[in-house]
Amino acid sequence: MDIRTNRYEFLVYSLLRQSLDSGDVYIRDSVGFQSFEDDLIDDKQWENKDQIIQELNLPILSKPIEDTLVKLKEELETLLVTVNQRIKKGENEGIKLVSSGTNISWTLPYKKQEDTTNHPLFANLPQIEIRELLSFVDSHCGFMSSFIHQMGRYLKSESEDDHIVGAVIALATNKGLFKMAQSSDITYQTLFSATKSYLTAENLHNANDKISNALFKLSAFTHFNIAEDTIHSSSDGQKVETQKDTINARHSPKYFGLSKGVSGYTLVANNVPINAKIIGANEHESHFVFDILYNNTSDIQSNLHSVDTHGTNKVNFLILHTFLYVFAPRYKDIRAQTETLCGFEDLAHYKDMLLKPSKRIREQCIITEWPNIQRILVSLGLKSTTQSVIIGKLSSYARKNSTKRAMWELDNIYKSIYILKYIDNMTLRQNVQKALNRGEAYHQLHRAIFHENAGKFRVDTEKEQHIWNECSRLIGNAIIFYNTFLLSKLLEQIDLTKKFEIIERLKRVSPIAWQHVNLGGRFNLTEQKEPLAIDLLINQLNDFLAN
Repeated sequence: MDIRTNRYEFLVYSLLRQSLDSGDVYIRDSVGFQSFEDDLIDDKQWENKDQIIQELNLPILSKPIEDTLVKLKEELETLLVTVNQRIKKGENEGIKLVSSGTNISWTLPYKKQEDTTNHPLFANLPQIEIRELLSFVDSHCGFMSSFIHQMGRYLKSESEDDHIVGAVIALATNKGLFKMAQSSDITYQTLFSATKSYLTAENLHNANDKISNALFKLSAFTHFNIAEDTIHSSSDGQKVETQKDTINARHSPKYFGLSKGVSGYTLVANNVPINAKIIGANEHESHFVFDILYNNTSDIQSNLHSVDTHGTNKVNFLILHTFLYVFAPRYKDIRAQTETLCGFEDLAHYKDMLLKPSKRIREQCIITEWPNIQRILVSLGLKSTTQSVIIGKLSSYARKNSTKRAMWELDNIYKSIYILKYIDNMTLRQNVQKALNRGEAYHQLHRAIFHENAGKFRVDTEKEQHIWNECSRLIGNAIIFYNTFLLSKLLEQIDLTKKFEIIERLKRVSPIAWQHVNLGGRFNLTEQKEPLAIDLLINQLNDFLAN
């Protein structure tokens, strides 16, 4: 028998890849390819299961799964009846029914939303230099105190703040230290020293949190709520081309042509970018949804979270619900998603419904596997390993064991409930779209900030990409703080007789605006400037609203 060695070698590689994807073969010292059991809380810790669950304070884990399923059955079955009845009676005005003979189909049209960036209100303000803006923001939240020297015992001098700001602007705008030195009053060596000593991922994250926390306390912040008493967040990725071949850079002809790139994944809540990370362009965004939400350390904590179709998978409904988030994605094809609806009764029970389940829930499977599901969810809560790795394995492993099937089954119940609510509630659909628009608005701001050198990463490592991205987020946060501060002062000074009318108008004003911020030119970083004349700026905004 003639063996073609080159084909045999290819077969070995193919089988190895399939085995790695299914989890049958693993690499113990790897992060993404170690055994799934190694990702979870160890046996010794799990002996204290009840105590750990109590400390996590997650209701679904502490209740008997049978009780949870009873409540879910009541909610889902009621929704199936009421949503179909409302469609039949014509009470759901958002849905469009199309008749063709004896067949009835439906569509759910989307209304185009208006652009939410660069509101004309801010065009009336005089141009402000980015250094001046950062000084103003620092005077109200003290974010510069977050920049601690890597040698902890070293005390920072006041003059070094100028150097740090120069380095932040250089990285945030993608100008780089050399060009920054040419267009500012600080030398390259000074900027380089400030970058190496102070611009760590931890310092930048803490500085961003300080700005976000100060934003949270401004009076205008609550007026950004999409729904009353609800902070509605969204997360989405923004593709960025890389000039250098970093370990996480990947090809994507749709976005980069023949080049490579990465994705900046950002969590935006009430217009504020409260968390971000760099992921590979090949990585599925849905694996990072819980990660970016659960590891948000700012005071701005969302109640409701939206993503587009790329942020959905087969476990995110269950996981986010477990950790007390309401998951509200927008699907590209909502009709296709209704074909995955499930129900607790026999399928014949739903035969006369327009929206009907295509499969029956296997309750016993969920009940049997519940202890294993608890262990996985507790492991996520304790951050025993990278959460995106666990979720990636759960949602895409080729090997379908009974625990994974049970999790998919439970996830599909929560998904079915949401889809029915989404179809039945036009306000919910509009709110989801508005939250996603805010994420896209921040991406436009980020592109405007990170504009130098065609907006391409020019660094050697993933760590540097994250630092440069955090610098851009810091500038974005500062701009949004400045705009929100002005709106807050405006709200405090308006005539009480016109307050309701003005508030309703200002609710439609996005703080994501940068036409009044000078992001380029020459930077005089060490020059002392007069404090901003806030009262004069407020008067200019008042004049605009009066016309």
